Amino acid sequence: MKVLFATNNPAKVRRYVPSLEEQDIEVLTLKDLNLKIDVEEIGKSAIENAIIKAKAYYDLTKITTISVDDNLYIEGLPEELQPGTNVRRVNNKRLNDDEMIEYYANLVKPYGEKLNAKWVYGMAVYDGKEIKKYSWSKSHFYLVSKPHKERNVGYPLDSISIDPRYNKYFVELTPEEKKSENDNEQNVIEFIKNSLK
Repeated sequence: MKVLFATNNPAKVRRYVPSLEEQDIEVLTLKDLNLKIDVEEIGKSAIENAIIKAKAYYDLTKITTISVDDNLYIEGLPEELQPGTNVRRVNNKRLNDDEMIEYYANLVKPYGEKLNAKWVYGMAVYDGKEIKKYSWSKSHFYLVSKPHKERNVGYPLDSISIDPRYNKYFVELTPEEKKSENDNEQNVIEFIKNSLK
């Protein structure tokens, strides 16, 4: 089975594609197809934005398309400062990885150096006829004001996110610790596999 993974984010490709290929799913990326379109993500949730992207790229390629989006919620921040669906877009500007680290580290600082945070993810698979969707979350971690020097290209906030179970930045986690941290990963892969039947 051939699918298109509708992302320009190299971290998302590294996170999902190897596991999908182990399931004998041939994954094409936007880079593979040299596709560059600007999809306006106007949804009010991660799921809505994932559906918008999946449909847009399917309409362009006629290849079954997988899309994933994420929302960020930070405890203690007023509503007007919540990233929500606009994690990378701040004040109508799309931030690069370094700008994201700087912005969110400075956002945390006035609130006591660290804040509890939660990611909410939405995934959609679209084959031109039916949308299948899946949502999950990752909570119980801290965003901190002091960035780690290491970077995870595509997931810049890993440099200011700490897993309290190990008291380590996400960028410091070992492969075993990451597997534990991404304990929903297998469910996501199963969802995709079942959606392609």
